[in-house]
Amino acid sequence: MRVGLISDTHGLLRPEALEFLRGADHIVHAGDIGAAEILSELRKLAPVTAVRGNNDTGRWARGVPATAELTLAGIRIHVLHDIAELDAGEKARVVISGHSHKPLISENDGVLYVNPGSAGPRRFTLPIALGELKISRGSVRARIEVLS
Repeated sequence: MRVGLISDTHGLLRPEALEFLRGADHIVHAGDIGAAEILSELRKLAPVTAVRGNNDTGRWARGVPATAELTLAGIRIHVLHDIAELDAGEKARVVISGHSHKPLISENDGVLYVNPGSAGPRRFTLPIALGELKISRGSVRARIEVLS
């Protein structure tokens, strides 16, 4: 199973990001979506799980949850925008976050932490990036794709 990871689009959905996400079985957006249209476009590619970021304040964002829990191919995934708000008692195999715009993959105590970075407008000198999870036979791997 391939899970596309995107965050911090801030209303900009780049064609290169759509191309990278094409073929995903599921897409996770880790917040700061920027507009409802972003989610509509992503849903044309695959089912979407999205969380609200600190900049998602419009009426459209009221129905977007602050956190999400899902299980894909037997792997429990927790999604939130800002990793600083993670509940220490959370028991997931993978935690996906955004907010910092800095792509990151790390593992600690059996939990895989993934921040796909920002796929929206460039912030400072940080890369434009997104990511993916590959889930197979109970194992999960993450990868970051830098677009520019």
